[in-house]
Amino acid sequence: MYSEQLVMRTRDCDLNGRWKPSAILECMQEVAIAHCDEIGLGRSVTDAHGVVWVLSRQHVALSRLPRIGERYTLETCAMPLKHLFFPRTHVFRDAAGGIIGTACGLWLLMDVNTRSAVHEPYIVEHMPVEDPGCDVGMPGMARPLNDAPVVGQVVPRFTEFDLNGHVNNARYMDWCWNALGFDGLANREIAGFDVNYEREVRRGETIETRLCAEGDRVSFHGTVDGRRCFSIGITLRETDYVYRP
Repeated sequence: MYSEQLVMRTRDCDLNGRWKPSAILECMQEVAIAHCDEIGLGRSVTDAHGVVWVLSRQHVALSRLPRIGERYTLETCAMPLKHLFFPRTHVFRDAAGGIIGTACGLWLLMDVNTRSAVHEPYIVEHMPVEDPGCDVGMPGMARPLNDAPVVGQVVPRFTEFDLNGHVNNARYMDWCWNALGFDGLANREIAGFDVNYEREVRRGETIETRLCAEGDRVSFHGTVDGRRCFSIGITLRETDYVYRP
């Protein structure tokens, strides 16, 4: 088990000082990287074996959102290998130690040359596993809703790409949040979400997006030339605040 004590910073929050979904994903990613470094399975090791860590699916559930300036702790551990998937759990705790959210991600090792998932015996052998100590839901399918979609288009920009040469996983949530906008998020905040990463988005590609909303449920999908790249399913809940102009 690995944990970090953190503070909710301005960069992590929206205009009302609440945690942005993309910042949640970035936080989980950074703590996962720190854990891999600590156990000797960081980037230098994966580079030596010609592989990189990539996400396949994520599930996040939050009972409440920390506010700007609030201190919280993020705990993470790896669970036993499932086929080619490395499940990684996350537990979010407030300053008093109470659980305010849980998450689970399914990670894969991708060959840097073939861009396909591979089984790397050294990393499998040296990855320690642990019980998170609480119930953490596994990622599910983010299926499109039946409502008439709002169709859009996104052309990824320079700052949206990461070290792996593709659009970073957190950027898809930013695209979704911007598609919902002020009206779609008025008096509502995120309660949980599932993300499925189906195909990496690389330089020069244009993504067609489809946004559907039914009550407090939202689906957001992206395709390139008809091929699905990512799928997001979101649950929202009402709040007692409104977005400032």
